Amino acid sequence: MDNVELRQTRELAVGDILVSASGGAYEITKLARVGRGIRVQYATGDGRTGRFTAAPDAVTRVRPAGSLSVA
Repeated sequence: MDNVELRQTRELAVGDILVSASGGAYEITKLARVGRGIRVQYATGDGRTGRFTAAPDAVTRVRPAGSLSVA
């Protein structure tokens, strides 16, 4: 079983793996400050990309960088 942490968006780092409630895994490729929020860009294991903007204090499920990924 992989170690999953709850982190605020401001604590995320490039290389961390976002974990969705349905079990999907998304690697963070870029973080940028946008107004009062943080834009998170990610890639899936099959090469698709996406992004979302979240409040800095929003809570996210994360598998830390360097841990095994489920792609």
